[in-house]
Amino acid sequence: MGIFERIKTQIFGKDGGPFGDNYFGQKKDAPAPQPTPAPAPAQHAPAPAAPAPAAPAAPATPAAPQPVDPMTAIERIAAQKGNPPLNWRTSIVDLMKLLDLDSSLDNRKELATELGYTGAKDGSAEMNIWLHRAVLQELGKAGGQVPGKLKD
Repeated sequence: MGIFERIKTQIFGKDGGPFGDNYFGQKKDAPAPQPTPAPAPAQHAPAPAAPAPAAPAAPATPAAPQPVDPMTAIERIAAQKGNPPLNWRTSIVDLMKLLDLDSSLDNRKELATELGYTGAKDGSAEMNIWLHRAVLQELGKAGGQVPGKLKD
């Protein structure tokens, strides 16, 4: 699993993750309750032959997941951790730390490669700012809502 995939999983959860059963923080739909047949009224006439079985109810179609604001999800993680003094809103290093991911230069270089960074992979401010923005943009492409200024 790539580093971006780990970031996405930490933010949106996956299969029972911290924010739901799917990437978008929504619980899977509970099975639709099956209707119970009404009791037959008491009849004085002889009972008719066995009634035909009722057609099975059509399975409920799960609603499409609604986009989740990754910033809200990250704020929720920060709140659960007691709002550590991290500047995750602008720093890729702090964002990765908040998500319990290794923020070493090697991992940031790998993330830069995954996301298509073409500049020098030297840990510069330019690279880190680009990475933070790219991560949020990719979260938007993955179905999350991101601030308008981060959209292409």
